[in-house]
Amino acid sequence: MRRLLVLWDVDYTLLSAVGLGNRLYRAVFQDMFGRDLAAVAPKAGRTDRAILLDTLALAGVAEPRAQVDDFLAALGRRVAALDGSVRDEVRALPGAAAAIAALASAGARQSVLTGNIRPLAAVKLAAAGLGEHLDLDVGAYGDAHEVRAELVKMARRAALLAYGTDFSGRSTVLVGDTPLDVAAALATGARAVGVATGSFAAADLAAAGAHAVLPDLTDASLVLAAVTGQP
Repeated sequence: MRRLLVLWDVDYTLLSAVGLGNRLYRAVFQDMFGRDLAAVAPKAGRTDRAILLDTLALAGVAEPRAQVDDFLAALGRRVAALDGSVRDEVRALPGAAAAIAALASAGARQSVLTGNIRPLAAVKLAAAGLGEHLDLDVGAYGDAHEVRAELVKMARRAALLAYGTDFSGRSTVLVGDTPLDVAAALATGARAVGVATGSFAAADLAAAGAHAVLPDLTDASLVLAAVTGQP
């Protein structure tokens, strides 16, 4: 197998952590503004930075862009204070661990490209038992930019520094469950693998332009074929 950098989306691709992110958002909002957060902006496939800009605007916060960095910092502190009970809110999706292990055995470098801030991604992955084989130091995270495609560039730069390998073009593979994951791959010349384990059907991911679409991760051989583009 040629050298590949596989960048996994986290939520609804590798794992489910229903309610955890919104719970943390609401706690930080209460701390910062002294009132309840009525609604969280749409999240699927978006970065925390983009979600928070829209969420703060929806909540009527003046100059939301000026508040985002403080909110993200407070979110990180909240994550650091989480106790072991978070394991009750997180579960690996079927086949995720085996799929990661199969790609590792085939020689792929693997990390995450996620809308989560890094501390939250790390907590979720650890709680789901999915930390092995994922080099989080070359990942890209949702506090870094509003646009998901920009995270691809960041991950490639980090991987070049870490491994001395240029993962340009389809040497980078994004695996995710939303059309925005697919769009980020296409915008940066990467290979896009859609996984219909979230709120979007396989047809939606195919229509978005994914090079391969999987119903889930339960067949490691199919995952390997989809990622490499080889039968």
